[in-house]
Amino acid sequence: MLAALSHIDYCLLGVLLLICCYQCYFYLRYLTIASRWQRRHGSEQPMADSELPKVSVVVCARNEHINLQDYLHTLLTQDYPCYEVIVVNDGSEDDTQTVLERYTNQCKHLYTTFVPHEARVISSKKLALTIGIKAANYDYLLLTDADCRPSSRLWIREMMQGFAENEQTEVVLGYGAYFEKKTLLSSLISYDTLFIALQYLGMAAAGHPYMGVGRNLAYKRDTFFRNDGFRGMLGERAGDDDLFVNKVTDKRNTAVVCSRDSITWSAPKTTWQEWLHQKRRHLSVSSHYRSSSKIRIGIEPLTRGLFYALLIATCIFGGAYAVGFAYMLWWLRLVLQLCVINTSAHRLGTRLFGIEIVAYDIVLPLITSWILISQRWRKRSIYW
Repeated sequence: MLAALSHIDYCLLGVLLLICCYQCYFYLRYLTIASRWQRRHGSEQPMADSELPKVSVVVCARNEHINLQDYLHTLLTQDYPCYEVIVVNDGSEDDTQTVLERYTNQCKHLYTTFVPHEARVISSKKLALTIGIKAANYDYLLLTDADCRPSSRLWIREMMQGFAENEQTEVVLGYGAYFEKKTLLSSLISYDTLFIALQYLGMAAAGHPYMGVGRNLAYKRDTFFRNDGFRGMLGERAGDDDLFVNKVTDKRNTAVVCSRDSITWSAPKTTWQEWLHQKRRHLSVSSHYRSSSKIRIGIEPLTRGLFYALLIATCIFGGAYAVGFAYMLWWLRLVLQLCVINTSAHRLGTRLFGIEIVAYDIVLPLITSWILISQRWRKRSIYW
């Protein structure tokens, strides 16, 4: 067999093997975080009520009266000894205030405040969060969105367990999943969200935190003010979660929580246009990440693209034995991918994936690249 391989075959297969090894390393090193975390923490005794810190749950709501009616009670009925819920009415023009007043009359641990209608800022959510954090009475903050539902009444307990990792922990990253619907778009969003979450949680657990999501994020109040809050990122519409995490975290002060009870759930976008707008908004701030973060998260999609490019090149220019070896490497990576992704999804109680994962694996980086290139081109056009 070796004698049947040409010099071109050796070159193609050598590089392909190296890239495949890195891809396998990436999946095993980072995307197995849910399994590793649950094995490590599954037998631990939860903190006693007397040891649990007092927590302020901060929620921003802009025209969210329907979601507040559906989900606010899940925040107000958590099994936790001492906490408050602060909802910031971010200039709503619907019945948000009416819903909040009704709940405020019923729940003593619900507090509300607001962003004035006349406020003129690029990112009103950052202003709303700052107002909510300033209004907080407790030293630990747990952030989520008005359209999010905790997976259980133990959500606050589970997220606060993250601060028990070590005395230096200041930030705890959680997973914000999406409800499952029987549509192609919902399946794609679920896979994209799961992959990104496993990546940022896995890298944080490995000592390389770079982002979090505002749907499920906790940090100390002192951490927010000591780092001047959202200063330096007020000119961006997004970034109240990932840019802030990228700014304040390091390998010593960050922990992750990957239990089923720690997850929040929200409804995915229902149209491709809405989802692309959401993804474009999130990617718009990625250029402001630390250089080390951009390099670290950029290696995986780069090697993924090279892997598929070399597969195609081998099929075109390689001999029969080379094509067979390349095909074997593709199957090896696919089997590992299916095992890791679906094991993690099962651990977290989310949707499982089949052979459609191949299409998602190819399409999602192309969509991301198209968005990033179009954003850069738009900025350059505006500049000129």
